[in-house]
Amino acid sequence: MRILKTLLLFIFATSFMIACESGSDAMPETDSTGGDGTEEPDDSSSIVEKHGLLKVSGNQIVGKQNEAVQLRGMSLFWSQWMGQYYTKEAVQWLKEDWNSTIVRAAMGVEDADGYLSKPDIEKQKIFTVIDAAIEQGIYVIVDWHSHHAEDHVEAAKTFFAEVAQKYGDQPNVIYEIYNEPLPGASWNDILKPYHEQVIAEIRKHDADNLIICGTRSWSQDVDEVIGNTINDNNVAYTLHYYAATHKQFLRDKAQKALDAGIALFVTEYGVTEASGDGFIDTTEAQAWWDFLDQNKISWCNWSIADKQEASAALTPGASGTGGWSENELTASGKLVRSEIKNKNP
Repeated sequence: MRILKTLLLFIFATSFMIACESGSDAMPETDSTGGDGTEEPDDSSSIVEKHGLLKVSGNQIVGKQNEAVQLRGMSLFWSQWMGQYYTKEAVQWLKEDWNSTIVRAAMGVEDADGYLSKPDIEKQKIFTVIDAAIEQGIYVIVDWHSHHAEDHVEAAKTFFAEVAQKYGDQPNVIYEIYNEPLPGASWNDILKPYHEQVIAEIRKHDADNLIICGTRSWSQDVDEVIGNTINDNNVAYTLHYYAATHKQFLRDKAQKALDAGIALFVTEYGVTEASGDGFIDTTEAQAWWDFLDQNKISWCNWSIADKQEASAALTPGASGTGGWSENELTASGKLVRSEIKNKNP
């Protein structure tokens, strides 16, 4: 019996030594990507690196992994009147301090000193913002900020062709080819033909970036495009609202469009009355944010400006290079900045 026990102990000890000698090879390796070798999320990547080229899928806008993307950020004011904020530094501050994932460059067209009278000056402001957005890794809307764009089709085609040639290979760029058509602009007879002509010019140079098309009545009649959409596979439709004026009735219109498979993008909204001034309706502002979150609809708030009106985010004299303190933000600016910072990655 003693001999048998000795033999069993010898066999066990020998097996244990062999296992220890080979153990380092048998243990799973770990690396900096994660304890089990899987890749950990890279929180340092930009929003554009994460989602890439945006595209329409059903009633949503999705990224490169076909995941729904909701962007939140700020619209600049009419370029010819608030050009001091069309700077690299302002865009950088919106990204770093506000957590903005998108900025909108609103190029004034017809009005005094707009693109039609000073094209080189105004488009350079837009290019500055585009370049800054690309550098910061955020999305940028190039907005033809007009209420009468159908009267200037050739100018729009020329401008957007230049933008598409210059930036069409950048996934950051989104084209908004008509800001706010007026109530009398028929979708079928005026707006759709206008959009089709401008889109055709963009697609000569940029086959796939997202294009956003304005709808009738200051981009509120989004339900009118149901059954009569533009024949392009990467087009969304503009929805604008001002919370103190446009309430459940407009959300119902938007829901009707969504239910019909229409993709929406809120390229401009305010927490004020439609005038851009007056009462800040925090209750309706929250109702709208809830609606947009539920439907993964992206948005830009109006506006980065120091104009003395309630919708302006900045107090008079705020620097054009960012660095704005709390004291330099208006009630609207503070409210919207908080919403962006709380919701954006």
